[in-house]
Amino acid sequence: MANVVERPRKDGMVTYQVRWREGGNRDGGQQNEKFGDRASADKFKKLVDAHGQHWPPGWIRGRGFVAPDAHPDDLPLTDWAYQFVDRMTGVDELTREDYRREIRLHLALVRHRMPNGEVVPATICNLTAADVQDWVRLEEKGERDPDDYERWTRKPAHPTSISKRHGLLYGFVQAAVEAEPQLRSKNCCRGTRLPRVDNRVEESATYLERDEYLRIASEMWDPRARDLTDWLVGTGMRWGEATAIQVRDLNLNAVIPTVSVQRAWKRAPAGSSKSMVLGPPKTKRSRRTLALPPSLSDMARRLAVGQPPEAFLLRTAQGRPWLHPNFYQRRWLPALDAAVQKGLQKRPRVHDLRHTHVSWLIAGKIPLPAIQARLGHESITTTIDKYGHLVRELDGEISEAVEAAMMPVAPEAERRLVAVSP
Repeated sequence: MANVVERPRKDGMVTYQVRWREGGNRDGGQQNEKFGDRASADKFKKLVDAHGQHWPPGWIRGRGFVAPDAHPDDLPLTDWAYQFVDRMTGVDELTREDYRREIRLHLALVRHRMPNGEVVPATICNLTAADVQDWVRLEEKGERDPDDYERWTRKPAHPTSISKRHGLLYGFVQAAVEAEPQLRSKNCCRGTRLPRVDNRVEESATYLERDEYLRIASEMWDPRARDLTDWLVGTGMRWGEATAIQVRDLNLNAVIPTVSVQRAWKRAPAGSSKSMVLGPPKTKRSRRTLALPPSLSDMARRLAVGQPPEAFLLRTAQGRPWLHPNFYQRRWLPALDAAVQKGLQKRPRVHDLRHTHVSWLIAGKIPLPAIQARLGHESITTTIDKYGHLVRELDGEISEAVEAAMMPVAPEAERRLVAVSP
């Protein structure tokens, strides 16, 4: 460990010298730094000890912590992020607004900690891996009101949200690595340890058995609401996709009737007179064609009779497309409450009808790649991460298949195999 040595001077003053061997090894070079007061010397000694008997990063002998020369193109992190978003191509204005909101509400919290412990605004050049980790920790813990500990000034973020925001920050920093001229030599977001998505006790999804779903559906007093719930659980579509289906998207004369997902409802941009607008599906793979079971193809024929091609298939009694808040408050919750009063042990969300659809497919031994295509997931990894645990229900079938493959061949069968071998 480093030690502090008092060095009297001829004028009666005392200086304090911090001495240590580089790396703490006996054969390490002798290092020292002088201070005019004991408190500064003790503070520097702790820094040397904390850095394994090395000079603290950023410390210049005889000068102290000296900030490196700033890159001439350096910018505050948020300014760089806003510029990056404004230049993005291939995204709609709503997505751009979502990115701006994430920058304003979350990435603006990122700070840079100097080697001496001083906290300063983060820039695209001074950002470090430690800064990123501190920010992730802040997102994970949240912030409580100092005057009322029971209240949150900023609630803890869900691990999935943290992962998405970290991915956004990663893209901003990577742009600085690839910039010409280059602003950074490496991406400090690489290797960040993020909170586990499954680190919470509560279940993120509710899966309904057939009779459990029927308990809820049977409480729907509005037959059009019942049609919508049957469609959601029967296709696995997202809400915004199912309620945007139009008559022209149906192909009911095919050998296997189908429906094409071509559009979805999106939140309207700021300043719009509408709350929702039609736009492209969530991702490229979300634009897909789904086979319809007989019950849904019959429903589609009934609802499409006499309707023009642009008419919405699933609509209210007034002929308008369903709005989620209206459906949830006036149709879904009353039916769910009634089912719970009659013995249902679960409280699913509307989106859990999509999860339920997947659980029924897996129970029917449908392969995950086929489920990925039906759901419109961009990657099979997404499908596996969300629903792979349900495949455990097939462990019995898997065990039997492996056992059958490994069983010894019967003697008579083995003789026949030998006889036909070349």
